Formats: sequence, C-alpha cells, structure tokens
Amino acid sequence: MSDFFKWEYVVSFFPKILSALPTTLAIVAVATAVGMVLGLAIAFVRIEKVPVLSQISQVFVSFIRGTPILVQLFLIYYGLPIVFTALANIEKIDYVYITYGLSTAAFFSEIFRSAISSVATDQKEAAASVGLTKLQTYRRIILPQAVRIAIPATGTMIVSLLQDTSLAFSLGVIDVIGKVRALAALTYRSLEGYFVAAIIFIVLSIVLERVFAWLIKRFQFQSKAKTEVTQAGLDPEILIKNDELFNTYTLKSGKGETY
Repeated sequence: MSDFFKWEYVVSFFPKILSALPTTLAIVAVATAVGMVLGLAIAFVRIEKVPVLSQISQVFVSFIRGTPILVQLFLIYYGLPIVFTALANIEKIDYVYITYGLSTAAFFSEIFRSAISSVATDQKEAAASVGLTKLQTYRRIILPQAVRIAIPATGTMIVSLLQDTSLAFSLGVIDVIGKVRALAALTYRSLEGYFVAAIIFIVLSIVLERVFAWLIKRFQFQSKAKTEVTQAGLDPEILIKNDELFNTYTLKSGKGETY
C-alpha cells in the first residue's frame, strides 16, 4: 500500500491543487450566471410559443441534453472559430465559459419552464382581470412563486455543474483536474492527486447542498403564512397601489389581513 499511495504526496499536492480551485469556481459562477439568464429567456420563448424561436429553442435544448459535455466542448472549441473568425484568438478558458454557459442554459430552461408552468393558471387569469400586463404578471406574481419551486432543482443542477467542470482540462485549462494531471506528469503519482481532487469536490458539493437546503427552508418559512391563509378559506384579491403589488387576503366574514 505504501508504494501505491503515499500520504506525503497528498500533503504536498493539496496546496498546489487548491491553487487551481479559483478557476473551477469561476467556471461554475460564469456558467450559472449565463445559464440562468439565457435559460429564463428560453423558458419564456417556449412557454409563450414564440414562432420560430420556440422551435429553435426546442432543437437547442434537445441537442444539449442529448450530447455529452465533452463533445460540446470540442464542437465549440473547433467549430466556433470557423463560424466566427473574430473568436479565433480568444483564450481557451473563454471557450469553456461559452460551452458550459450554453449547456447550463438548456438545463436551466427546463427547470424554469417546469417551475413557471406549475403556477396555477387561475392566478394568471386573476392578474389579467385587474389589468396587469403579461410582464407585470410574470414579474410580480408568477416568478416569485416559480423561484421557490425551482430552488431544489437549481441546487442539484449547480452541484452537477461543479462536477462536470472536471472535463475543462481537455482544452488545456488548468483547473483542479488540470492541476492534478500536470502534477501526475511531473511526479508519476496520479492516485494521490485524484484523492485530493475527490476531497475538494466532496467538500464543495456538501457546502452547496447545505446552502440550498437553507434556502429551501427559508423560502418555505416565508411562504408558510400565505399557504395557511389559503388553506383557511381566505379569498385572495390582487390590488395595485402606487405601482406596487400587494396581496390582500380577506376573510369571508369581512375581517381581513394583509401580508
């Protein structure tokens, strides 16, 4: 065992591999930001069935979901400069950002589409009946509820994204796994490096899971009062005052409470 695995290499490798962690976290952060914005746009296009764009979005999502991220990386890396010659000289990390951003957008679009579609249709009809525009309905009624619904799936998606970044090294990017492979090439010690990488990914995954568990609990607590109001038989009315939306719940007896 001592010949195949040496703790001194683990101790030696740990700070070196940890120094590449910011690159991995940057990929996750950029991909999440791009994925959420683009994914929300795709979700709206598909929900509203925008002509042409809806069909293009559906093909895009199907392609991303049906191909491995490694294939997408190489398609973007080799194909994008051919289509857009101005991108031929960008850094390799930028290709990684683009690929993971597009890939994440496809999955986020499905998460958001499902969450938005799960909001009761009668709420949309009630909003329209009091003169809310479609944009106001989404921004003030549908999206706040959809966010709570989407949090669990979003957490799972980001943890999966973190683990998928381990393939960024295939373009020569020195992330956590890229650093492991570089150290293995210099020292001929692979097992210790991957052991350190495993620890780093496990710790990060646990932290992310705890953060999203806290977010789920927090949003559930905030929505508990309104849920209890509905279950108690209160009749909701949507009022607009000073361009601000208030959800006013009035008891059938005439005594009301405002949240």
